[in-house]
Amino acid sequence: MKIDSNLVDESVLTELGRRVTAIRLAQNLSQRQLAERAGLGLRTVQRLEQGAAATQLSGFVRVCRALGLMDRLDQILAEPPPSPLDRLRLQERKRRRATGRRQAVAEPGKWTWGKSS
Repeated sequence: MKIDSNLVDESVLTELGRRVTAIRLAQNLSQRQLAERAGLGLRTVQRLEQGAAATQLSGFVRVCRALGLMDRLDQILAEPPPSPLDRLRLQERKRRRATGRRQAVAEPGKWTWGKSS
């Protein structure tokens, strides 16, 4: 089932629980083993897989970590790109030309009136 905005919350939670169950079984883990890896109680994992609304988000994150799914969470809530103003502020000032080596200015001799060189 595809998760989209037309589903009610209970359906989304049920689908997430079904997916966690499928991933757990694909990794050949029991609910108890997953609970131990995630540092959660067995009942918490059971409720998560059932799609129970009382499961805390931190428990879901722990289960995702134990199943090796943390990199996928970034796909759920991707960080928004910086605004155009933020990009300008972050952008370094680009050099437009190279600076040459300064030549030492020769110190002129003592100047006096009436002498031409």
